[in-house]
This record gives sequence, C-alpha cells and structure tokens, in this order.
Amino acid sequence: MRVLLDLDTGIDDALALLYLADAWRRGRVDLVGCGTVAGNVEVERTTRNTLKLLELMDLEVPVAAGAGRPMRGPLHTAPFVHGADGLADTRLGPPRRRPTGEHAVDQILRLSRVHAGELTVLAFGPLTNLGLAFERDPRLAGRLRRIVLMGGSLSGGNATAVAEANVYNDPEAARIVLASGAPVTMVGLDVTRQTWLEEADLGPLAALGGWRARLALHFVRYMMASYRRLGRPAQCVLHDPLSAGVCLDPDLVTTERLSVDVETRGELTRGMTVADRRPSPAKPPSVDVALTVDAGRFRAEFLDALVRWADQDETADFHRPRSLPLAA
Repeated sequence: MRVLLDLDTGIDDALALLYLADAWRRGRVDLVGCGTVAGNVEVERTTRNTLKLLELMDLEVPVAAGAGRPMRGPLHTAPFVHGADGLADTRLGPPRRRPTGEHAVDQILRLSRVHAGELTVLAFGPLTNLGLAFERDPRLAGRLRRIVLMGGSLSGGNATAVAEANVYNDPEAARIVLASGAPVTMVGLDVTRQTWLEEADLGPLAALGGWRARLALHFVRYMMASYRRLGRPAQCVLHDPLSAGVCLDPDLVTTERLSVDVETRGELTRGMTVADRRPSPAKPPSVDVALTVDAGRFRAEFLDALVRWADQDETADFHRPRSLPLAA
C-alpha cells in the first residue's frame, strides 16, 4: 500500500510514525512522502519534528513543508498537551536532513499523478494541505485510492463542546475534503477515544531499557500527564495511531456511509462535523464513518509494534539522540 502522510507532528503523530515504521519494516506499507501542516504546533516545528523522528527511525522518506496557517481563521496550537516543542519537551537535536523544498500541496498533486489510483493519503492533522490541493485541482479526487483521516466526531468535541481539534483548526478545508468526491474514511474522536494506553500496559516496553524504549515511554507518559492536568483519566489516547491502524487494516473498525458536512459559520458550532442520518439525507452519503473499534486487538497490535521498534540492536545505531533528557 502506497501511503502519503499529512501530519502536524505532535505526540500521537510521533507514536503513529513508530507504528508505521514497524509496518514498513514488515512490508505492510510503502511510505512515499510526508507533508507537514500547522496544527499541534507551528509548521516549522512540525516539519522539524517529522524530519527528526524519521531520522531516529531510519526511514528515508521525503518531507515537504506545507501550510503554516488555516485557509481562514486563526491557528489554535496545543502546547498544553504536546509540549512547547510538540514532542513532549524532549528537546531533541536538529535533524540532519532538510525538507525537499517542494510545498506539501504540490507533493500531493504530483504523487497523485505518479501513483494514480494507488495512493492513500493518511491525514493526522488539520486538512489545510488537502483542502488547498482540491481547490487547485478538483480532479485529484479521481486519482486517489482513499483518504483516511483522524478528525471529526459524531458525539462532541475536544477543542470546543462540539468540534474536534483537527477539524476546528481548519473547518473550511475539512468541508472541502469531505465534499471532494474522493473515497474518505473518517476516524473520529468518538472512536479514537475508545483506544488508549495506561501505565499498567507499559510493562513490556519498560522492561527493555535503552533509548528507544525510554523515548517511547516518555511520549506515552507525557500524554498521560497532560490528560491528568486537564482533569481527565491518566491515559494516552491513541488518536493518530488508530487512524494509521485503520489505514492498514480497515477491519479494525465498523463503518457506516453517511452524509457528513462541517459547520463553518456558527458562533458556538464552528468546526462541528454534522452527519445527516435521516433516511433521505440532503446530500448523498459519501463518507465512511468509523462507528466502533476492536480496541483490545488494536491496543495489543500497537504495543507489539512499539516493543519491536524499541527492541532493536543499538550497538551501531548512529541515529540515536546524543542527549535525551530522559531518565534511564
């Protein structure tokens, strides 16, 4: 499966990259590119984070920096969840590689032609790059195999009472993508919230030692602490990792094809994803919306992937961080 990632690399994006790196090594996915977007942190930081993580994972995937602001409206970053650097305040050194110089929107359009009918776009962040790509070339929809996105919700939000953070950060772009005619699978907040890790799950990873295990544990525990500070259970909810799992294995979730739109003007409801579940909806159903998930199966598969990545031989690992600010 050829996959183009579009991401705003914070903690759960990083965990999803670890999961995909394991899938790549096992021959389950071909990562043909990464495009970055502003979301969890500013685009300069999401680009740096993506390059650094790919370096640590020994993945040579081209990275194209993308949109630094939403199509309309302000950017809402989340350092209170992901840390000032977007990566749990790990303060990793600068990456050795640089972005390609191609804009992420241009990368989407180019790769959609190179891999026409075969390319899946897996989107972890605001949909600005995709929205701009569809505005420039509406025929893009016919060249994509599928879009799998983490975003939206059928039952309340996290950025506001009704809006999920990725869609809230660029409702106009999300509306364009959902109405594009491309095959879309929406893995929303109401489903991703059913998949999480707790401290009791981390024994196999903690037993390994080494910088890889320490880094993965730091990401997970930082997210747990962030949730606790927000008055929620101390869990690391697997938002982006689950969407990556659904991209590779659609049977992880049950879906229903629905007519879905995004509210862009409401004072209280901007960014809300609205599913029309009437017998005769105003618009034809076109989005495969995840409704339930085999949470136990995915949690086990995700933990196995983290352990496999962390359990690699480090004796000749030239990509390891020179100074991780993590406890041994």
